[in-house]
Amino acid sequence: MRTASIRIPAARRALSALVITLATCGAAGATDPAQAIEQALQSAQQDKRGVTLYVNGQAIGGAVTRVEPGQWVQLKNQTSGSVIVRIDRIDGIAAP
Repeated sequence: MRTASIRIPAARRALSALVITLATCGAAGATDPAQAIEQALQSAQQDKRGVTLYVNGQAIGGAVTRVEPGQWVQLKNQTSGSVIVRIDRIDGIAAP
């Protein structure tokens, strides 16, 4: 029973990330999900907002410090300092 309760919040987070990514695709007029994610990351960088990236089942949170178009994004957080994630590995993004 404990395993099921752990999976439900993870599924909810993944679903909300997917909804945000799809909403960003529609709002930005982007047809490519990678392009929509990149636009959301650049927007977060300009607004100096934190984001949560979903990469291979893991959630990585932080503030966007640099975006290299089509390549990678650099995040800064309290636990790891600096994190670099390849854009093509990002499954979803959640931003407040």
